[in-house]
Amino acid sequence: MSAEIRLIIADDHPIVRRGLRQVIESEASLKVVAEADDGAAALALIEELKPQAVVLDVNMPKLGGFDLMREIRRRRLPVEVIFLTMYSDEELFNEALDLGAKGYVLKESAVTDIVNCIKTVVTGEPYISPALSKYLLHRAGRADSLAKQKPSLQDLTPAEQRILKLIAANKSSKEIAEELYISVRTVENHRTNICQKLEIHGNNALLKFALEHKSELIS
Repeated sequence: MSAEIRLIIADDHPIVRRGLRQVIESEASLKVVAEADDGAAALALIEELKPQAVVLDVNMPKLGGFDLMREIRRRRLPVEVIFLTMYSDEELFNEALDLGAKGYVLKESAVTDIVNCIKTVVTGEPYISPALSKYLLHRAGRADSLAKQKPSLQDLTPAEQRILKLIAANKSSKEIAEELYISVRTVENHRTNICQKLEIHGNNALLKFALEHKSELIS
């Protein structure tokens, strides 16, 4: 990281921008290179000045914070995004993180949080206001729940995994039956069960799945 961290502040309230700038620049290593009062102006400044971080209000005229974030990602601008909001809203919080924001700070705690947030996100690490930590726990819980619900190779029996490995070797049901000393009908039943367990649909989908996960299958 360079000695000086350059950033832009975008908020449509001049008093908020002024207060933020004073807090941020009280830290010698941080420099506000520009301010914007709407999202479109912020986007132009980010492209021109190439700061390491940008502090965005969620609600701004012309281009809202989330729409601006989408445009930043679409244009692949190398800047870390910190959202600043007065709303302690879990849905907004999740949308910000889903868009790829590294920082999320409440305006009410910006005086104490913003400097640490900026220093953290420019290293590539996330930072959120401590008051929102419960939302992170909820988010992690949902991710774990989805992972548990998603079908995987662990749902297959050893016999089904062996058959899937032979499918990955591009063997026909007849060839698999001969190799495992079982009937073709038994192989077909296994194929059907595998597709049902893994929620695979389509003529070539099973072969494609088998090839993609070949290294994970038991012998």
